[in-house]
Amino acid sequence: MSAIHASQLSFFAAHAPFDRMERAHLIWMIERMKLAYYAKGEVLASPQMGKAKNFFVIKQGLVRGARVATVNQDTVLELHEGECFPVGALLGGRAVTSEYRAHEDVFCFELSAEDFRELIELSLVFKDFCTRRIAALFEQSSHAMQAQFSQVSTEQQTFSSPLSAVIRREPVTCLPDTTIRAALQMMRDSQLGSMVVADTSGKPLGIFTLRDLLERVVLAELSIDQPISKVMSREPKVLPPEALVYEAAMVMAKEGFRHVLVTELNGKLRGILSERDLFSLQRVGLRQISGAIRQAESVTILTDLSKDIRLLTHNMMAQGVAAEQLTQLISTLNDLLTVRIIELELITSGLQESIASQTVFCWLALGSEGRLEQTFYTDQDNGIIFTVPAGETADSMRAALLPAARRVNEALARCGFPLCKGGIMASNPKWCLSSDEWQSTFSAWIDHGSPEDLLNASIFFDFRALYGNTRLSDRLRSWLSKKVAITPRFLHQMAANALINRPPLGVLRDFVLGQQDTLDIKLNGTTPFVDAARIFSLASGSSATSTVQRLRDIAAPLHVGMTEVEGWIDAFHFLQMMRLLHQHECTAQGREMDNLINPERLNELDRRILKEAFRQARKMQSRLAMDYRL
Repeated sequence: MSAIHASQLSFFAAHAPFDRMERAHLIWMIERMKLAYYAKGEVLASPQMGKAKNFFVIKQGLVRGARVATVNQDTVLELHEGECFPVGALLGGRAVTSEYRAHEDVFCFELSAEDFRELIELSLVFKDFCTRRIAALFEQSSHAMQAQFSQVSTEQQTFSSPLSAVIRREPVTCLPDTTIRAALQMMRDSQLGSMVVADTSGKPLGIFTLRDLLERVVLAELSIDQPISKVMSREPKVLPPEALVYEAAMVMAKEGFRHVLVTELNGKLRGILSERDLFSLQRVGLRQISGAIRQAESVTILTDLSKDIRLLTHNMMAQGVAAEQLTQLISTLNDLLTVRIIELELITSGLQESIASQTVFCWLALGSEGRLEQTFYTDQDNGIIFTVPAGETADSMRAALLPAARRVNEALARCGFPLCKGGIMASNPKWCLSSDEWQSTFSAWIDHGSPEDLLNASIFFDFRALYGNTRLSDRLRSWLSKKVAITPRFLHQMAANALINRPPLGVLRDFVLGQQDTLDIKLNGTTPFVDAARIFSLASGSSATSTVQRLRDIAAPLHVGMTEVEGWIDAFHFLQMMRLLHQHECTAQGREMDNLINPERLNELDRRILKEAFRQARKMQSRLAMDYRL
């Protein structure tokens, strides 16, 4: 191989996706590339040049891309060493939509469009990158992030594995008329702790466990010659084979189940997963922690368990659990913790058995908790909605509920969830309101639309029922959707407000940095996605509260291509994972957690994906601006 090939191989080995391509494919590409020079100000590609003719990889210098016929600075893209363009135009056989101009003297490797298409068919890695770009880069970065936490064996099953991959044996079943005695004999012979009861076609009807044996047979002094159908637990939880392990873990944690059945599309039993199976694979104690939370008899015990939650989630990061799954798991465990605190404090306040605590009030999770997007660093955002029974007033109900709410907020603070500095908590009389008062408050925000109203809407409109009468929350959500639909001016104001917060991409450098050369990965990174998704969701009438589900829901009604939506979602997930990684590092170093990232300390790949994630945020904001003519 010539010396020039060796140096070029060294260059490409330092940049994605070329660093993962087979050597033979790289050599094939290099042999067909030419090195071109562009002086400062010279145009490399533009819409006026017609169908894209070359694939560019920047070897040295800076290229800026901007939409033609626009003065909007936010359309400017900066491309640096190792970055490539214009993939979309080459794949679509069309002209570029931006003008790419050398911002300084630039050297580029160029590959003809014909060779580009041939390389796609030759290299699966290159094809995957070109067709999924940010998703492919994100996956590569995720592996690197995971390596920072642990050298977990690649053979170990992770939370991202399908259930079909962790089922180890054929299921053992019995018919519903089988006697308890016969079923127990089968369990002993097969060394099982449970027995699935199924019909003649193999469809599960129930499950019989050792707990059922104790509670429904031994303690009830029931004859073991009775049919198993009399003592089985009916309607067991089932998941399809393609469901992921983390979904089974969440079911066990949230519902308190010890077993999950895996069934085919036709309902036939495929296998059974127990908590022992699950956590022997994962070496984590999610089910144990959730069980301990449910049984905790004091806030002191829950305070200790909150530390276990953080330790568990850190371990899950080491096992490669994805950002969406991880934030949902964190939020699910935090939900369980909060619910148990509410139960304990209602008992202390003497409200546990009263009508008020069971049917006429609902504890609302707001903000990131309402969206199931909590990270390690989060404060409290919550409220209460209640109805007013006959003979009572809103003020009398508030007076009865506020002392318990205050105790709950203080207990959550002891468990590591700081009191909200803005006072957005259920113990604040402003946010402990009747159904009519919530509607009146929301109406005022929607009708007036002051800056403070818009800020409140960005927090409160993500509400989710956590404890109590969930119908109160459902009715409020339904009312809100109808109210927003007849007040389009409010969504226009929300969109204008959301566009004030721009992703920190620089014009003269990669990023716009704040104090100590940092940027806020939450405020300037994830928040633009959260805000835009909320507005799109309200406009389309979606009842979802999570950002990712909102984005998926709006694709069809707003005529947004799923490819574009998946790009937004991948970028949002990357930013969430970067937040989690940074917060973990803060904890490991004994520093107070925050969301401030120094891009200069990131590796080349993560810097590149961070820029792409911010570009996706700008694309999403551009869509928002176009829809609302801003």
